[in-house]
Amino acid sequence: METSTDLTQATDNPLEKQVFESKYISRDLSWLQFNYRVLDQSRHMDRTIFDRLKFLAITASNLDEFCTIRLGSLYNYLDYGKERFDYSGMREIPFRQYLLGEIQKFTADQHENFTKRLSPFFEKNNFKIASYQSLPTEDKSRVDQYFQRTIYPMLTPMLFDNYHTFPVLKNNRLLFGVVTKAPQDVNHQLRVSFIQVPSNLPRFFEILSVDNFLSFVPIEEIIRYNIHNLFRNIEINSVNLFRINRNGDFTLEESEDIESNFLEELRRKLQTRRSGRVVRLEIEENPDPWLIRLLKIQWDLDDLNIFKFPADGLLDYSGLNQITGHNEFKAKRLSLPPQVKPVSFPELGTRDLFEVLKERDILMHHPYNSMEPVLELLEKAADDPYVLSIKITIYRLAKGESRVSAALLKAAENGKHVSVLFEVKARFDEENNLREAKKLQQAGCFVIYGISSLKTHTKLLLIVRNEPNRVYRYVHLSSGNYNETTSRFYTDIGLLSTNETYGNDVSEFFNVITGHSHPTTYKNLITSPRDMRNQLMYLVRNEADNARQGKSSGIIIKLNSLQDNDFINSLYDASNAGVTIKLIVRGMCCLRPGRKGLSENIEVISIVGEYLEHSRIYYFHNMGAPKVYIGSADAMVRSFDRRIESLFLLESDMLRKQAMNILRYNLKDNVNSYTMQEDGKYVIKEQNGEPPFNIHKEFYNVTKEIIQDVKLFD
Repeated sequence: METSTDLTQATDNPLEKQVFESKYISRDLSWLQFNYRVLDQSRHMDRTIFDRLKFLAITASNLDEFCTIRLGSLYNYLDYGKERFDYSGMREIPFRQYLLGEIQKFTADQHENFTKRLSPFFEKNNFKIASYQSLPTEDKSRVDQYFQRTIYPMLTPMLFDNYHTFPVLKNNRLLFGVVTKAPQDVNHQLRVSFIQVPSNLPRFFEILSVDNFLSFVPIEEIIRYNIHNLFRNIEINSVNLFRINRNGDFTLEESEDIESNFLEELRRKLQTRRSGRVVRLEIEENPDPWLIRLLKIQWDLDDLNIFKFPADGLLDYSGLNQITGHNEFKAKRLSLPPQVKPVSFPELGTRDLFEVLKERDILMHHPYNSMEPVLELLEKAADDPYVLSIKITIYRLAKGESRVSAALLKAAENGKHVSVLFEVKARFDEENNLREAKKLQQAGCFVIYGISSLKTHTKLLLIVRNEPNRVYRYVHLSSGNYNETTSRFYTDIGLLSTNETYGNDVSEFFNVITGHSHPTTYKNLITSPRDMRNQLMYLVRNEADNARQGKSSGIIIKLNSLQDNDFINSLYDASNAGVTIKLIVRGMCCLRPGRKGLSENIEVISIVGEYLEHSRIYYFHNMGAPKVYIGSADAMVRSFDRRIESLFLLESDMLRKQAMNILRYNLKDNVNSYTMQEDGKYVIKEQNGEPPFNIHKEFYNVTKEIIQDVKLFD
């Protein structure tokens, strides 16, 4: 990772100076720093080559989404002449120049990492990415047969000239631009035909040798060397491989008729995502100049939008997933350790969950603890004759056969009242959520398709059970999605409880989001867009007041992203009051730490490793009587103003200490941690003679004894 520099001294670039002098860090530039930390994982020599390639693939898909949404959002201002000020203070035009320049640097690092640090290890691990030309004659014949029988029938050249309109080329798809000239054309006029590489075929054709060595031949190379079959009696001037990112950022207009107009508009907007303006063009080096000029004019691009990849690189590293997930290499990949039982539920698998929850709350820390208790509770509730109703919010489900969706369908079939708030605006899951929501609605579930212009991001489950002696409410509150697939790779925290306070709060909250209720107060919930920003800032101010009075104080916050100006300013004020503030921010962080007179008492670390850190924990020292909140919300403008979010206070002393221990371990980690510098760059956290402490391993060993006397501040 890059080390920090004093940009006021180190550069004459006025844009870099402006970026550094602002008291906030650009959201987009901070996100790029996060992707650098992910890329850094692919450099770790203690990982297998397959795990290192996995992280490179992640950076590629991350960057696609960033360009589609964040760069796309910037072009919404540029294309329509609207003013935009970045957190750095830059206007939209200079910021575009600076941001695209930084993305260019990042992609250069990706390619260098692939060609110099990863490719040399391929053959040592019994595989290679083989060019068509390097294949022996026999293998070339096999590849050519694959082209003729499988690929060729799927290819459709789309001509663009004076008689044919420019085709709508698909987003994130490998494409060929073939420049041709008809021999009979006396004017020697150039034409271009576009070919979309089929996305439903494997990225690589696999050749397994007798000694079990695997050669992966890129599909684009197979097409390139057989492309003459599509242009008979036509002179081919050049064949150019490229790929595009389109603007996929859109907003939905509010509508009174949610059931028809809103869903129809969502479907229409999803179509525009497929034809939005091009914001990035990736193309192989030394492309045809005539084609480049044509694409620049057609898509209103300049050189900053054009990203050239080297001949020994690969276009779209996300395609490496075919290699990293190959069964042949299963034994060589990192295997996940067996999950352990929750500290507060050691009897997992031996006692009835309904009965245990009447005795105590259960805090689960995924993926170290399995999501099985949540799934078991939902599946038991679907069949249980005493269960009257199930209410749940869904943001993202497991793709394919979701156990959550199956349980809700069964509950509805068994005559129970099932209410599902399905957030159909969950980015890139819109179409999957629409399909699942329709399926549940047809089965008799009461389905709410989101709340007007707000996204429902909170994660809540309420089960009402009419037992012989009384009615119990079983609740689940969490930072993570009801997705059994990602629960094995994302770190999240969830609470199962029959506590009446939680039951009342969650019941009221469902009445708000599914009906027309406006409760005056919640006891243990902080919600948005109602009052989350104000309540969190009140808790920060309380720590600042305590510090000014010479009382003990402290703040520790773990979250994905920190971006809201008002909340950042409250942290700056608390720092100046003498509050020690420790922030564990996985992704973007717009707060600038360690600046004299602004944030001297604020430390920011980021943990990036084998698991995606997804938990949100807010800890306030409160003079030794800590308040600890857990939930779905980051400290972002969208979380406070444009999303339905919730944070819940941990009542139980034991569970509060569990959460505090999670924070303690995060701060102790010296294997996956990066320290943020004042200039927004990150450096690897030094071990300073301490033994390695890797939280992605240590959390499997947590016991009740370890968390008995957890203290974060004296």
